[in-house]
Amino acid sequence: MRYSRANVKHLRRHAIYPTLVIRQGRVVGTWKVSRARVRWNARERPSVMTQPPAPVLPAADGVSPPSPRGIPLGSPDYRRVTLALFLAGFATFSLLYCVQPLLPDFTAEFGVSPAHSSLALSLSTSLLAVAILCAAALSEGLGRRGLMFGSLVAASALNIAAALVPDWTLLLVMRALEGLALGGVPAVAMAYLAEEIEPRGLGRAMGLYIAGTALGGMLGRVITGHLVEAFSWRIALCGIGVAGLIAAIGFLLLLPRSRNFSPRPGFDVQYHLSAWRRHLAVPSMRWLFAMSFLSMGCFVAVFNYIGFRLTAPPYGLGQAALGMLFFVYIFGIVSSSAAGGLTERFGRRAVLPVGVLVTAVGVGLTLPDGMETMVAGLILLTVGFFFTHAVASGWVGRIAVGAKGHASSLYLLAYYVGSSIVGSAGGWFWAEGGWSAVAWFLLTLHGVALVAALRLRALSRV
Repeated sequence: MRYSRANVKHLRRHAIYPTLVIRQGRVVGTWKVSRARVRWNARERPSVMTQPPAPVLPAADGVSPPSPRGIPLGSPDYRRVTLALFLAGFATFSLLYCVQPLLPDFTAEFGVSPAHSSLALSLSTSLLAVAILCAAALSEGLGRRGLMFGSLVAASALNIAAALVPDWTLLLVMRALEGLALGGVPAVAMAYLAEEIEPRGLGRAMGLYIAGTALGGMLGRVITGHLVEAFSWRIALCGIGVAGLIAAIGFLLLLPRSRNFSPRPGFDVQYHLSAWRRHLAVPSMRWLFAMSFLSMGCFVAVFNYIGFRLTAPPYGLGQAALGMLFFVYIFGIVSSSAAGGLTERFGRRAVLPVGVLVTAVGVGLTLPDGMETMVAGLILLTVGFFFTHAVASGWVGRIAVGAKGHASSLYLLAYYVGSSIVGSAGGWFWAEGGWSAVAWFLLTLHGVALVAALRLRALSRV
């Protein structure tokens, strides 16, 4: 249907908005909606028509358009969602990073080098990065809730299996499969929040999810350290696996089913490739992905090799004392929760560079030999990292236009690839120059991260 220029002026003057009504591929009439009246002009009489149809927004297949029925901030369902995703984040990070304080034990028991021992973590994060892309695509057809639950159960079972294998190679195989299984949680959780939570409450919900990952990362390491000291590293891995199963059951019982998501039948490779290309074509998204790579890589590298420094002279810490060091994650829980409120008040563009600077100051404070300054540095590093991650991950859902699961998967792909590459590269710097070489390497990367944050500030308006 065409409107002349005179018709358009008339429609605008009287605030009349024509809406085509299409049935079985052809136009059957129009609604003319104005301040004064609603009029139906039919080309054929509709069978049942008591009110004008709601406008339908175009959307990519498998992705529902934004809905006004987002779960409101403070409602009972909002609390259920945030608690369920908190448990999912807790289980994911406790299962993934429980081996980090065990790297010196692996070196001693299996006779491998420090860099080689880090494969117990790097293999998991590398395959997790690949699995995230597949999981985001699969969730478009299988649904969000069931895929996340299945991933948590499978990863918990594989963590228990890793504790029972007799040699280093099989342990690495179990850890690699565990990384694949965990891929069904992070990207899907971010997409679920972006689809189901109203925009006003999204920043806070994402912050609570990140707080769950911080708590999982902390307790996974702390509990592991104490169980190793009391029993063995095998008992420690079993204990974390059982805790993951319990968290998975709580997640399933709490999380409401998706309301604003319609599964896409089948698996269209071209559709998924097109969705990923569309997100990569947005400059601000590319800088967000770079931020994800750098911030996570630096954070993991610090905690991969700080254990080797602190178990050696002059510190000589045991596993239980080393595990207690991970209580600095409490500050990450607080900072990630606070990030949502600060973002709503000051905007993402203002607060993201602050998080990067705080993280860099934390790395710098680990350079002196004093234990007090080192602990202070780890606290600031943790605060800055979780603050940065909470802000950046929430930003992805705001910038992405459609296919939010694909956008989240690319962010987390960069996140875990950074964990694997920078985390393993830190081993080379440790072998060549000790902790000072590791710290200066990471400070250089934080300089690049600050450039990314400033570019985002210039490019984005959301």
